[in-house]
Amino acid sequence: MRRSTTLFLLLLTSTALGDDWRLEYGGHSKLRLTAQAYPSGSVFRDAIGEDAVDGGLGLRLRFGAGKGRWSVGADYQLQVLHGDGIELGSNAPPGSELFFTTLPSDDRRLFDLTHIIDEGGKDATLHRLDRLTVGYTGEKTVLRFGRQAVSWGNGLFYAPMDLVNPFDPAAIDTEYKTGDDLLYMQYLRGSGDDLQGAWVVRRNLVSGDVESDEATVALKYHGFRGELEYDVLVAEHYGDTVLGLGGGRSIGGAIWRGDLVATHTDNDTAIQLVTNLSYSWTWKDRNMSGAIEYFYNGFGVSDDDYDLVSVSNDPDLIARLERGELFSIGRHYLAGSIMIEMTPLWTVTPTVLANVADPSALLQLVTNYSLSDNMTLLASLNLPVGPKGSEFGGIDAAQPDRYLSGGAGVFAQIAWYF
Repeated sequence: MRRSTTLFLLLLTSTALGDDWRLEYGGHSKLRLTAQAYPSGSVFRDAIGEDAVDGGLGLRLRFGAGKGRWSVGADYQLQVLHGDGIELGSNAPPGSELFFTTLPSDDRRLFDLTHIIDEGGKDATLHRLDRLTVGYTGEKTVLRFGRQAVSWGNGLFYAPMDLVNPFDPAAIDTEYKTGDDLLYMQYLRGSGDDLQGAWVVRRNLVSGDVESDEATVALKYHGFRGELEYDVLVAEHYGDTVLGLGGGRSIGGAIWRGDLVATHTDNDTAIQLVTNLSYSWTWKDRNMSGAIEYFYNGFGVSDDDYDLVSVSNDPDLIARLERGELFSIGRHYLAGSIMIEMTPLWTVTPTVLANVADPSALLQLVTNYSLSDNMTLLASLNLPVGPKGSEFGGIDAAQPDRYLSGGAGVFAQIAWYF
């Protein structure tokens, strides 16, 4: 049934608008290499050895067409992966899959647009549609249905108001956000304020049926009051009621932003708060920009003695970790970065993501270099620091002297755009 629905959506996007479309197309390919060390006492080291090396080749083809106020769009992805991380996914201890990336899946989504061509050992090949939409744009109204991405909120590193597929704060390549199957609406008022709505339809992982308790229905009003921009969010998210208030304004040349989000679950009401300050300046003829952010995670473990059992026994926390909408198990975080433009073609960005209660942190040094008009190099050095039992030092794996810990890691990617 899901394959038939997918074919119907593809047919709709290719035939609904007739002839004389406006066409847009392009894409990129990315060659990626990652390497991760594992210290003594790590359960990952027990599974695959002292280090893991992974490589991947990704292709993304973008297509868009329109006629009048109607438009269609589709993004096709092909991924060929090889490395220890693929093997780790099948050998890691139960529960630890929350702490590394798995292959994309459409089990929760309305449409099945992902197909694993081959998977075994250290190899995996898959292709998918990460965007597939039909849209209408009026003078004041936008309607769009299908697989797409929606980003809300004012967080720079942590994004509690971004309910649908937020980025991991530690992610290096954030060019594209993973799409979801939803109906999106926007209405623009004459004052410049706008009302946005999203209805994300999902399936139950066990039954495969579409269920209302799996859906997200959200409305966000974005408005202006003098120099202040503000957001008001009302949502029903996986059966939980979510209320959010956010905003931002200029303060002495810097930009302040923040969000306050309250989520009422069957077990409790959790508060999340993110607030940040960003500023740009010139130093020794170099353009620079910096940001600092505080994040309070009311879903986090209240004490600082982390272990796999305590995390797994918290239903609200574990559900958000499994769904990929939360990436932090503690409560208090500080994050900061400084982007330094070494040359017009080369930037270096040191970044810190710190659990201030442990204390522990992830240190990142990210560099981006333009090799040509259509080719870039993106690379990073990642170093977790902190004692055993801390979040970034490695939480207790509920085995004697074993931790969910990783050591230094590197990331390198060459992207070619066409």
